[in-house]
Amino acid sequence: MTIDAPRPLPLGLSCPLVLVGLMGAGKTSVGRRLADTLGVSFRDSDSEIEAAAGMEISEIFSVHGEAYFRAGERRVIARLLEEETCVLATGGGVFAQQENRALIRDRAVSVWIDADLDTLWSRVKDRDTRPLLRAPDPRAVLAELLAQRRPAYAEADVRVESPAGITQDQMVRQILSAVHARDRAQPGTRPVLYKVARHG
Repeated sequence: MTIDAPRPLPLGLSCPLVLVGLMGAGKTSVGRRLADTLGVSFRDSDSEIEAAAGMEISEIFSVHGEAYFRAGERRVIARLLEEETCVLATGGGVFAQQENRALIRDRAVSVWIDADLDTLWSRVKDRDTRPLLRAPDPRAVLAELLAQRRPAYAEADVRVESPAGITQDQMVRQILSAVHARDRAQPGTRPVLYKVARHG
């Protein structure tokens, strides 16, 4: 049985929504659903990096190292934020870099999808696509990354929780509610989400 994509809501997006958080938070899957719901494009920074480099991220890390990857990542993030109003899912390390945070703060609204360690581990433990987790104790590495990056993630404009068992549609509703709340808390500024007038 196929599941139809949600109909776009009568909402406009005035700037990109950038999803941040650690690997396993659900940024890509939720981001696609959120973009479908809003009727805008979905972009994934990791996929865009691989397309630009002609290599998988694991290969970039192996051949060129993390510093090289981060430099390319910054260029891709800057380009994507200039190209269109979209939902952008970012790699776990993007928002940990101060330069990226400043760029996203200037051009977009950031949404931290926050999940606890047990939930994150349950989602990534069976995948072999995470270069940073290729270690003797990958769960310990994940815990260390979460501790290191949490203060940076906390600088996001909006925070939503992603507990175990939550559905993509529930996450989308949480994100939209949180962004609406941010809009209401900042009267006089251009809202991130706005109602689109219907004609006819």
